[in-house]
Amino acid sequence: MDSPGLIGRIRELQRAAALLEPDRQTRRVLLETVATHAETFLERLPAAPVFESHAASAAELARHPPGERPQALDALLQLFRRSVEDTGLKASSAGHLAYIPGGGLYASALGDYLAAVTDEYAGVRFAGPGAVEMENLLLRWMADLTGYPADARGNLASGGSIANLIAVVTAREARELRCTDIPRAVVYLTARTHHSLEKALRIAGLNECVRRRVATDACHRMDPAALQAVIEHDRAAGLRPWLVLATAGSTDVGAIDPLEPIGRIAAAEGLWYHIDAAYGGFFLLCPEMRECLRGLELSDSLVMDPHKSLFLPYGIGAVLVRDGAMLARAHAYQADYMQDAVAGSPPADSPADLSPELSKHFRGPRLWLPLLLYGVAPFRACLQEKRLLTRYFHERVRALGFEVGPQPELTVSTYRWVPESGDPDAFNEALVQAIHRDGRVFVSSTRLGGRYFLRLAVLGFRTHLETIELTLRVLAEKVAELESTGSR
Repeated sequence: MDSPGLIGRIRELQRAAALLEPDRQTRRVLLETVATHAETFLERLPAAPVFESHAASAAELARHPPGERPQALDALLQLFRRSVEDTGLKASSAGHLAYIPGGGLYASALGDYLAAVTDEYAGVRFAGPGAVEMENLLLRWMADLTGYPADARGNLASGGSIANLIAVVTAREARELRCTDIPRAVVYLTARTHHSLEKALRIAGLNECVRRRVATDACHRMDPAALQAVIEHDRAAGLRPWLVLATAGSTDVGAIDPLEPIGRIAAAEGLWYHIDAAYGGFFLLCPEMRECLRGLELSDSLVMDPHKSLFLPYGIGAVLVRDGAMLARAHAYQADYMQDAVAGSPPADSPADLSPELSKHFRGPRLWLPLLLYGVAPFRACLQEKRLLTRYFHERVRALGFEVGPQPELTVSTYRWVPESGDPDAFNEALVQAIHRDGRVFVSSTRLGGRYFLRLAVLGFRTHLETIELTLRVLAEKVAELESTGSR
């Protein structure tokens, strides 16, 4: 193709692609249309069911694949409402009392909007110095909160699972585990350790490690004496004790392991000490919780999830490593095409140096904007409110006649109904299903000591006393209905 023909073709393609760069007026209309839709969602959220199955509505998306022709935004938003908003579990609802919910702070959504519109690259300082500086500032704030030293480093990941994986890989490299070492290397954990850490071990090539399930106390917390004994037993057997996985806020019951005694044992025995504080870590903001969380500062690595106990939307977790050089060594890389980007940056100064990610989403604004816009005080108040709500529920549900689990340390309460006759597990399973069908609130279940328990997780920033009172009413209603019909 000659030059005039080539230029003509380029101009033709430019005109065809122009739809991708709307003018200011078009952008305003698009933004106002989406904002109006979002406001409608928030306005109807309090009265909407917390859980709706509606699998057929979700399947409607499959009938609208991308095609050559554009589609109207209003129609697409209505499809989004039917197929996404009105199906499944609404994590943003006050009645989401299951699992450990994400939050959905509005200011965080605005931070995501700024990150997407500016399209700042947060992987390498050379390309995004402000983006990297913001994320490092937030990580430094977390490190100071936990008592980590000045040379600690970290990374904002997509959530606790990837953050735990980064920590496990760092521990593997820091202790120089090689293939031949793995079958003798021992990991110490409990039955309440989050499954993402087991998954991380497998992904990191450590599935053949010996796993020791350390005994727990009546509140499902790791027993330090049992840990010490099993470490000594393993050394005597010629094994290589390597990694201790403690938890600050278990998903099942919200238990906090005795972090300080475990840390002293790990240090004396030369084990890497990792704490999964994805759920409980930010309760350090509450003065009354600092004693329970003493020992976080002794860990070699830890994980905290802002999308849990800072009420942010799903998609942000943090890993911190006490010795930042070890984190950098575990994730070092080299590529000729990156030579300009790394030439002017200090070693291990960029997120890409400290995690598996190179193409990294700019997660900083979703945390930075709400923290600076509101200050820390309302976050602390919200966490304190949720703890008191959980304590109140625990006392009230016991007064209703339910058998209850351990006194809540954080914001999870476990409970179950013991019927006069029949299988208690079957009854409580039917109770959960009845609550889900009702849809006003959503609770989940677990097993403690082999028995079926319901669990309440109070961590939504929209969840207040009225929601807890509603939950108690729903429980009483459904128990009465099941007992009157003889359902088991």
